[in-house]
Amino acid sequence: METITKPTYMKRKKDGSISLKSGSKSERVMRWTIILFILLTIVGFLFFDYTGLHLTTAITETAYNLKVMFLEPALNHFSWGEALYQIGITLGLAVLSTVLGAVIALFLSLMAATNLSKEWIAKIVRIIVAFIRAVPTVLWVLIFAIAAGLGSEAAVLGMLFHSIAYLVKAFSEAFEEVDKGILEALRATGSNWWHVVMHGVLPSTFTYLLSWTFLRFEINFSVAVAMGAAAGAGGIGFELFMASGFYFDLSEVGFITYAILLIAIILEVLSTRLKKRYFPASVRH
Repeated sequence: METITKPTYMKRKKDGSISLKSGSKSERVMRWTIILFILLTIVGFLFFDYTGLHLTTAITETAYNLKVMFLEPALNHFSWGEALYQIGITLGLAVLSTVLGAVIALFLSLMAATNLSKEWIAKIVRIIVAFIRAVPTVLWVLIFAIAAGLGSEAAVLGMLFHSIAYLVKAFSEAFEEVDKGILEALRATGSNWWHVVMHGVLPSTFTYLLSWTFLRFEINFSVAVAMGAAAGAGGIGFELFMASGFYFDLSEVGFITYAILLIAIILEVLSTRLKKRYFPASVRH
């Protein structure tokens, strides 16, 4: 029976002796990082202003609010038809930003892939999309709101920008995983760049592109809910904002929360079934 021993970290001292410590260097860094986060969390709680806070009352009221929200959901300020309409607006925002983003990202990712483009072009595209990804979607929406005004236009543009940057990274990495032998064989037959892409790259990566697009659509639906409140884009997110911040109707907040959760589950089930039916290989891998 084999004995499992912990990896050791070896360090040579100035006097020439060697000290051995259990665990690798990465494990030690990870351990101390977690300890630091725990200490900072404790310090943060110590610096909170607890003036006027009655813990027993706060717990009781929180439990009551959660009970009303999740056990007594109801529609009080709009009808079922309006609820379906607002959900449709939110889905429309997500679909529009995802479809446009996927199309634009497909062409940009061909320039960002190092095996399909020149190195300096790929670096420029990657730097630009990395900058776009670093800026949160809400900030992009507010930037576009200066020109287009608060509303669905600013929300779609902001979500579109972030979707493009996200999908360019995902698509280009999928393109770079294509077997080099396939590309070399096509080039050896005299195929030009566009034929290599159409007959070698896209058929080999289509399932991955579809999976990443589905994932981004689910993300955009969640973002569209938030943008409905933050950017005045409408949809179920705006109704959630009105119910929680204007009407203070916890029952309606609970109903909208359940509706959003149900739509998210339906989207997940649909994407999984589509991939299993039409692209079974991508599900297995």
